[in-house]
Amino acid sequence: MTEKLRLMAVHAHPDDESSKGAATMAKYVAEGVDVLVVTCTGGERGSILNPKLQGDPYIEENIHEVRRKEMDEAREILGVQQTWLGYVDSGLPEGDPLPPLPEGCFGLVDVEEAAGRLVREIRSFRPQVVTTYDENGGYPHPDHIMTHRISMAAFDGAADAERFPEAEFGPVFQPAKLYYNQGFNRQRTEALHEALLARGLESPYGDWLKRWEESERTERTLTTFVPAADYFEIRDKALIAHATQIDPDGGWFRIPMEIQKEVWPTEDFELAKSLVETSLPEDDLFAGIRDNG
Repeated sequence: MTEKLRLMAVHAHPDDESSKGAATMAKYVAEGVDVLVVTCTGGERGSILNPKLQGDPYIEENIHEVRRKEMDEAREILGVQQTWLGYVDSGLPEGDPLPPLPEGCFGLVDVEEAAGRLVREIRSFRPQVVTTYDENGGYPHPDHIMTHRISMAAFDGAADAERFPEAEFGPVFQPAKLYYNQGFNRQRTEALHEALLARGLESPYGDWLKRWEESERTERTLTTFVPAADYFEIRDKALIAHATQIDPDGGWFRIPMEIQKEVWPTEDFELAKSLVETSLPEDDLFAGIRDNG
């Protein structure tokens, strides 16, 4: 492969890039791959989840600015590039029935218009690989679902000069592969749960697995397992940089690092589209691309 390898990760909010595929991005950065995170919203309606920062009037009044600064710090830690698509966080509606989404939010935008913004980024950056969320958003947040919808539209649309004219959106480009982040999968959760119990340790996953059993949730097909254990510490450091969202003493960090690395040393993805030949399972998002340059 003579052409520079480039990976684009499309995420809904600041902090999503650090909780989904962050170690994989850090690994590729270390290998010389150019990595760009596209953040669709500013995370303005995200709750302050870190109990140590709840009730801080400055944070509450300046949450947009605070979350941008957190994103800057996480970006530096991961070594990636990052850009904002410019939409407003929809928030996570709660209640029965669910309230309507707020006017002007990302979850209500025209898919084609938002896909056009992402097409500009794809045509400018020219990534061979794009990662995003599956049709359920990973979980049913309206911004995650919209991120999926515009990513699918832009993956194909970036190569369509009639749909997105070059004069407005830049020279056409077709990425080769599209993946869904599937880090929170049942196989990994069960493996870590059993490993903790076998060592006489408490597992935080018991209730998760019980809800999984009771739900009718369809299991996703994992196709790609990227060895990334050497970058788990960087992943956690980037996640902690999103201080309003992550409690460093909370549940994200209950699994001892040595157990994570031993039991499940990969980050996992689902290959959704590929325009190159590849053999499954993969251990590289660029499988089929490195040898075809």
